[in-house]
Amino acid sequence: MGVHVPGLISIIVFYLLILAIGLWAARKTGFKNKNLKIDDVMLANRSIGVFVGCFTMTATWVGGGYINGTTEVVAANGGLVWCQAPLGYALSLVFGGIFFVDKMRSSGFTTMLDPFHWKFGDLMNCLLYIPALTGDVFWSAAILAALGATLRVIMDLNLETAILISAAIACSYTLLGGLYSVAYTDVIQLICMFIGLWLCVPFSMTHDAVISITRNNSELWLGELTSDYAANYIDYGLLLIFGGIPWQVYWQRALSAKSVGVAQGLSFLGALGCLIMATPAILMGAVAASTDWNATSYGYEAIRPEDTTLILPLVMRYLCPEVVTFIGLGAVSAAVMSSTDSSVLSSSSMFSRNVFGVIYTRIFKKKPSDVSQVWVMRGAQLAITGLACFMAIQVDSIYDLWLLCSDFVYVILFPQLVCVMYLKKSNSYGSFVSFALGLLFRLLGGDNALGISPVIKYPWYDEQEEVQLFPFRTLSMIIAMFSLISVSYLTDYLFTNGVLPLECDFYGCFQHLRKDAPNQSNYVVSASPMEKDKNSSVIKRNTQEQTKL
Repeated sequence: MGVHVPGLISIIVFYLLILAIGLWAARKTGFKNKNLKIDDVMLANRSIGVFVGCFTMTATWVGGGYINGTTEVVAANGGLVWCQAPLGYALSLVFGGIFFVDKMRSSGFTTMLDPFHWKFGDLMNCLLYIPALTGDVFWSAAILAALGATLRVIMDLNLETAILISAAIACSYTLLGGLYSVAYTDVIQLICMFIGLWLCVPFSMTHDAVISITRNNSELWLGELTSDYAANYIDYGLLLIFGGIPWQVYWQRALSAKSVGVAQGLSFLGALGCLIMATPAILMGAVAASTDWNATSYGYEAIRPEDTTLILPLVMRYLCPEVVTFIGLGAVSAAVMSSTDSSVLSSSSMFSRNVFGVIYTRIFKKKPSDVSQVWVMRGAQLAITGLACFMAIQVDSIYDLWLLCSDFVYVILFPQLVCVMYLKKSNSYGSFVSFALGLLFRLLGGDNALGISPVIKYPWYDEQEEVQLFPFRTLSMIIAMFSLISVSYLTDYLFTNGVLPLECDFYGCFQHLRKDAPNQSNYVVSASPMEKDKNSSVIKRNTQEQTKL
């Protein structure tokens, strides 16, 4: 392939536009600002309204992994019936808005990990950061792999170079402006993606090399679901729905909303936006499956296995006129950064507040300043971007990364989030056992994308394909949920009834039972962020929130 000049020009134009918008939005949190406020950088001072919020909520999910992955699976990885992610993630936003947003936003938390820190303490707060970080790294890697694949098609760059260039651009304006830059660039990115994708659909469908997707040809892209894979199908569906809730990228937008009502509205509008934006990607996946590629300048009879991650940009380049390619490839290349910047910002926000903040407070017996937290967050952004680049280069399938990013989040974090919100007696002991057992059983099931061989081969294991057909991810999640509930209730009974002495309570969950203890639980480790500088009401607030949760 030679350099595609119109595509190269379009990328440069769109990248400059995104950088300009990002720099403009960063004026409130300038790089050299000496009075940086952590809420400004992480949550845009909780000022996000419906218009910007709707765009940034949708654009966060609809990135390179979402668009390129949808096209990939429809065209070459099972067909439409196996393309569960668009509907799954849309439903996750709906359920998040119904069951969790009110509690999280009204409590004034800053990050998704705040309630875990608040109720389970420092150790579990730091441990639970690991699956949250893993999910964000895999998610970012999927986005970067998609963007790198697009640049590879346009400019004939090797994948490594394309990924590194893409990551550098996405990280640059995130460093400067935090959520302000990310949210405002999301508006432009989503508009560009909507126009670019839908403009390519009619031209690609009417290309001479394409057989009508409805003319006795639907079996090529619809796919089929056999009874052997039914349990596996349900497993992935539940993973996407409930594994899509415990994400800082989602909570960063919900918690930055002006009010609880706005936060819930953004969740529902974001779900609708996800479904709308998946439609053109599905159609182009159907087109790719229905194309005689030998009749195009691609030069092969069908999409090569090593090019499956390139299906969307291949459709745009070889099945659309140059002018349309100019708009489509450039728009998508700029737009898919919308999820990368969000993931990098979310992981770095949790690290700065929930890991660095905890360690600093333990060592120096005081909270770190806002400025120091912002700079630690910026350093974490560089490190996390580097990890995502490495993973994007190592894993072949964008869709595998896309599913994998929710895997550990579903098994480990979802039970923790449910219990911290709805189980009053949940405590650090149950949280730790849940974390350990959930992780253990998930890893024992193996994972092809990570090169982990299964230790436990569950019923219906496919030896030939080396695939677990049993819903072992959901089983691992249920084990984690059951262990958190049962251990929490057991330890509560043992300590409150004097079966175990309070001296054995090394987590400090029940020290409030001492006769000389203050009238609040010691494991309520921090006040709500909205209660800063209101020392007289901290104890009252903590007691009320513990009762509510």
